[in-house]
Amino acid sequence: MKKTLFFFLTVSLTWAQNPNRKFKDFKSTTDGLAIEVTDGRYQIKVLSDQIIETSFIPNGETFNATSHATLLSSHNPKYTATDSGNELNLTTPRINVVITKQPFQIQYFTPTHERILSERLGYVKNDSTEVLDFNLTPDEKLYGGGARALGMNRRGNRLALYNRAHYGYETRAELMNFCIPVVLSSKQYLVHFDNPAIGHLDLDSQKNNSLQYETISGRKTYQVIVGATWPELIQNYTALTGRQPLPPRWVFGNFASRFGYRSQEEVEKTIQKFETDKIPVDAIILDLYWFGKTIKSTMGNLDWDKDTFPEPEKMMSDLNAKGVKTVLITEPFILTTSQKWQEAVDTKVLATRSNGTPAVWDFYFGNTGIVDVFKPEGKKWFWAVYKRLINQGMGGIWGDLGEPEVFPSGVMTAAGKADEVHNIYGHNWAKLIAEGYQNDFPKQRPFILMRAGYSGSQRFGMIPWSGDVNRTWGGLQSQMEIALQMGMQGLGYMHSDLGGFAGDYFDNELYLRWLQYGVFNPIFRPHAQDEVASEVARKDIVTKAKAKKAVELRYQLLPYNYTLAYENSTTGMPLMRPLFFEEPQNESLQTVADTYLWGKDFLIKPIVQPGITQTEVYFPKTANWYDFYTHKKFTGGKIATVKVTEEHIPTFVRANTLVPMTEVVQNTTLYHNNALNFIAYIDGKGMSERTLYFDDGMTPNANNLSQNHELLRANLNTDDKKITLTFSQNEPNSTPHVSEKKGSITMYNVAIKPKKVTQNAVNIPFQWDAKTKKLTFLYQHNQSKTSITIVR
Repeated sequence: MKKTLFFFLTVSLTWAQNPNRKFKDFKSTTDGLAIEVTDGRYQIKVLSDQIIETSFIPNGETFNATSHATLLSSHNPKYTATDSGNELNLTTPRINVVITKQPFQIQYFTPTHERILSERLGYVKNDSTEVLDFNLTPDEKLYGGGARALGMNRRGNRLALYNRAHYGYETRAELMNFCIPVVLSSKQYLVHFDNPAIGHLDLDSQKNNSLQYETISGRKTYQVIVGATWPELIQNYTALTGRQPLPPRWVFGNFASRFGYRSQEEVEKTIQKFETDKIPVDAIILDLYWFGKTIKSTMGNLDWDKDTFPEPEKMMSDLNAKGVKTVLITEPFILTTSQKWQEAVDTKVLATRSNGTPAVWDFYFGNTGIVDVFKPEGKKWFWAVYKRLINQGMGGIWGDLGEPEVFPSGVMTAAGKADEVHNIYGHNWAKLIAEGYQNDFPKQRPFILMRAGYSGSQRFGMIPWSGDVNRTWGGLQSQMEIALQMGMQGLGYMHSDLGGFAGDYFDNELYLRWLQYGVFNPIFRPHAQDEVASEVARKDIVTKAKAKKAVELRYQLLPYNYTLAYENSTTGMPLMRPLFFEEPQNESLQTVADTYLWGKDFLIKPIVQPGITQTEVYFPKTANWYDFYTHKKFTGGKIATVKVTEEHIPTFVRANTLVPMTEVVQNTTLYHNNALNFIAYIDGKGMSERTLYFDDGMTPNANNLSQNHELLRANLNTDDKKITLTFSQNEPNSTPHVSEKKGSITMYNVAIKPKKVTQNAVNIPFQWDAKTKKLTFLYQHNQSKTSITIVR
C-alpha cells in the first residue's frame, strides 16, 4: 500500500520535464547511481544521510572532480537503490531521490514523501551559458546568494554571481563582495551549486515557480541538503563546506581603525588616547599609509615607509607589550610604479595574458598587475611577504580588494581564466595565508580580515565584513540582513564598519546606535574615512562617554561571546540568528531581520532611525524575556511596545538561564577565565543547561586539546520551593579539567526573600533588595561539581 501511494504521489506531482532528455541505462556505484541519458550522464552520490550530490556531465565532457567549496566525500553511506520499473529510488534515512525514467525527471523527497525539490528542465545548454533548472513551490521563501541587501526573502531576484564592491551602498545592494551560489528555503532545505565560475542565480524572477543556476562554464554539480531543524541544516552545510576555526580571543575586543593612520606617531598617540581615557582596546588596524604616503602609485610596496614609520618593529613590540595587536592592510595588486613590480615580474608571480606576459590594466590606484594566488610561485612569494611581517610583530592580516576589485576577463591564472576563478580569488588568498600560518606559525591563531570570499571560505578562518557601507541611517538599516544571511551560509563572522565608512556625514546619534548594535556583532570594529573620526577615544566628551559604555559591555560579555565562537567552530551555528530559528513554523518571522537572537539567550532590536523613543518588539514564544536594563518582564509569543533611550538599544534576556559575564579589562590579555559572573531572570518553574567554553585564547585547535580548554556545564532549575544552580565540568572524552571560577551571581525577579543560600550545603551570605527583587551573592567553584541552593 505504501509503495502504491508513493508511486501515485510521484506521478501526480510531477511538473514540467526536459522533453529531449531520455533515459537510457543506469548502474549502481559504491556511493550512489550513475545514470545514462541521451545528452549525457548523471552521477548521484550519497555524501551523508542528509546530503545528496548530483552532477550532470554533458556528452563530450569529462567530469571535473575538483571542488573548491566542499570537504565531505562519501564514506560508507547508508542507502538503498532499487529499480521499480519506471522509477529508480535512491533512499537514505533522511532523503529519498526518485528518478523517473519516462518522462525523465529527478526529484528529492523526505522519508514521509514530502517533496523537497525537483529538477524542472534540469540541465539546459544555451548559446553562451549552461543552466540547471528546478521547480519551486509557490509558498516557499528563499535566502542565500551571499552578501546582499534585498530583504530577507530574496525570492523574485535574479542575482549576479560576480564578487564586486558596492561603494556607499545603503538599503539596497543587489551585488556585493560575497556571491555565494547557495539557496536556502523556508521549507528547511539547502541547495549548493558547486562551481566557482561567474554566472547568475535566478530565484524565481520570472514568477513561474522556478529556481535557475546559470554559469559560463565549469561543473554542473549541486548538493541538496536537509535538516530537521535550522541548526541541523546549518550544521550539515558546514560539515560539507567546513567550519570556522576558533579566532584568537583578542578578536572579540575593540578595534581602533580608520582610513588611515599616516605615521608611527599617530598610531602610538591613538592607543595612548585609549589608555588615558580607560577605553578598552585590543587592536589597531593600519590602512594604506603604512607602505606609502599617497593613496595612489604605492600599492604593492608591501613594506614599511620608513620616513613615516621609522621603527615599525619597535612600534609593534611596544603595542604588543600593552596588549594591543597590529593589523596591516594588504592588497593583491602590484602597481607598475611600486617597489616590488620588477621583483614580481622576475619571479613570475603575476597573472598573465594569453601570451604569458604579465597582465596589466588601469584602475583607481594606478597601473597594475595582480598576484596569481593559484600559482605555486605566487603563493610562495605572497606568503613570504606575510611571514616577514609576522616575524616583525604583525598580529593580524587585512586582505582588501580581493573580489578582485578589477580583474579583466582576458587575464589568465594557473587555475583558469579570470571569469572562471574570479569568485574564488579571495577564497584562495585566505587559504594560502591559513596554510602559511599552519606551516610556519603553528602555535598562532590567525586573524584574516577579508572583503571577498566563496562557499567554505570560513574554514580558512576568514573574517568577512560588509564592504564600504555609507555612513547614513540607510547604511545601518541593511546590516542586520547581511549578517544574518551570511551566518546562515556558513560565514558567521560577517560584520560592518561600525559607524559607517563612506562619506562625511556627521551624526553622533547614528554613530552610537551603530556601536550599540555592534556590541551584539561577531566583531566590534569601528572604521571610517578620515573626515569623521571612527575611534571611540577620538569622539567629543559626551559621545565618548556613551560609546565607552558600549565598549565596556562588549568586554563584559566576553565569556558569553567566546562560547558562541566555540559553538560556531564545532557546529557551524551562527552567532547572530534569525528569529525563525526559534519558531520555524511562524511564517510571519520568515522575513524579519530588524530583530534577531545573539546566541540563544539575547534578543536584540537595533535602532536604525533617528529620534526613536519607542519601538515594537516580537518576543519568541519559546520563553519569557526580560529587559536587560530595566528588568521588566515580557511574555513570549506577543508583540509589545518598548521604550527606547539614547543610552542603549532594546536588549532582552531569556528567562531562567544563566548568562556568563566578566569584569571590564583594558584589553583581553588582562582577562582571566576564573573571573566569571552570572546574571539570571527567575520566572516561575523552569530549567536550563548551558555549556561554557574556556581556553588560553591563543592555541590553535584548543578545543581538541584537553590540557588547553575547559567546558563548564551550568544548570539552573527553579520551582516553588527553591532555586538550584550547579556547575560541573563537561569533558566526555577526557579527564575533566577543573579551574577555579569565582565571582558574583545576580538574580532578578526573586519575589520573596530567600530563607537561606547554600553552597555545597554550607550557608553563604547574600543580599536581597525588597524593592527591586534582586538577589546577589558571591560563589566559588574549584572542584568537579558545585551546587548552590536558594531556599525560598
